[in-house]
Amino acid sequence: MKDQKFKDIVSQGITDLFYIWWQELKAAVKDQGVLIFFIVVPLGYPLLYTFIYTNETVREVPAAVVDNNRSSLSREYLRLVDAGADLQIVSHCSDLEEAKTLLKDGKVYGIIYIPESFSRDISKGIQTHVTLYCDMSGMLYYKAMLTSNTNASLMMNKQIKIERAGNTTDRQDEVSTTPIEYEDISIFNPQNGFASFLIPAVLILIIQQTLLLGIGLSAGTARENNRFRDLVPMSRHYHGTLRIVLGKSLTYFMIYAIMTTYMLCLVPKMFSLVQIAQASTLLAFMLPYLLACIFFAMTCSIFIHHRESCMMIYVFTSLPLLFISGISWPGAAVPQFWEVISWIFPSTFGINGFVRINNMGAVLADVATEYKALWIQTLVYFITTCVVYRHQITMSRKHVYERLKEMQKKHLSQKSV
Repeated sequence: MKDQKFKDIVSQGITDLFYIWWQELKAAVKDQGVLIFFIVVPLGYPLLYTFIYTNETVREVPAAVVDNNRSSLSREYLRLVDAGADLQIVSHCSDLEEAKTLLKDGKVYGIIYIPESFSRDISKGIQTHVTLYCDMSGMLYYKAMLTSNTNASLMMNKQIKIERAGNTTDRQDEVSTTPIEYEDISIFNPQNGFASFLIPAVLILIIQQTLLLGIGLSAGTARENNRFRDLVPMSRHYHGTLRIVLGKSLTYFMIYAIMTTYMLCLVPKMFSLVQIAQASTLLAFMLPYLLACIFFAMTCSIFIHHRESCMMIYVFTSLPLLFISGISWPGAAVPQFWEVISWIFPSTFGINGFVRINNMGAVLADVATEYKALWIQTLVYFITTCVVYRHQITMSRKHVYERLKEMQKKHLSQKSV
């Protein structure tokens, strides 16, 4: 008898779970706002970000030149600078003030100033100098200016050393100009590209933020459509905490399993980004990340009483979360207080783990800290979600009972009259 009763309870629980899953799925499809954040944004945002950084690196940064020397040596130096891919000389100015005006107007991002004594100093064996003025509001402009001028000066230094050495063979020239040869090898990001560096982190953050928005919008809609502004409706199917939490989370997991596959597998292939992750490792890592994000968003939904409220969460958290994750800004330079705060969010461990798996070919043993942290977050946020929804069930019942009492009192008062 007891076994039969237990089986009936389990059977009813499973039936209610799938009923809630189906209702949540229908609500997500019918709600235009939720559909946008669950489908349209995950489909479009990765393409938008990746298109912006398609060029990977900043090329042909416009620069102005003030050549007070006007010699063959200064022209050779400028030719070497302009020959590189990083910088493009677009204007030759008569004086520094004219060049600074172009810089102020945004027509150029840097100035190369060659002094009048440039060729004379070189011929006398005196060290000369070239002055660079750069718009430091953009660090990448400075990098392009510095790289192109450094390469040009190294090449000219090499030629000058060869002329002065008086060597008789090419090998002697090589040894005298470059006694220590070094080789620059870029690992994990062979293109030295900004997209390969930033996009993987952005993709992981998009998953968390769109889940927060979508689930927040869904919670706001549920409250607005409820007579008592409760998150959980009063229904025989919405009776147990576990069936509600699992039914709703199953809906979100099914949708985002597809969206995550698209963002992390298809988008990098479309734009030829670095992607050396093992499929099994990526799948095992993304499972706790998705679950942690879902339960985190469901826990946060308790604070959403109106649909518009969740937009504030997205606006005020997206950029800070990217900064404190330790990718766009070195983790060692993040203040300890904010580092501890970042541990609250699944995106912190998700970004760091995914970048190492995707860009460096790491396996689960290499990202054990992040992997364990995500499972801990999954467990913690699952418990908090259950507590939140249990409280909501209690409040929903309380409001219904209070309403019934009011109706009974009203009915009795009408009878007495």
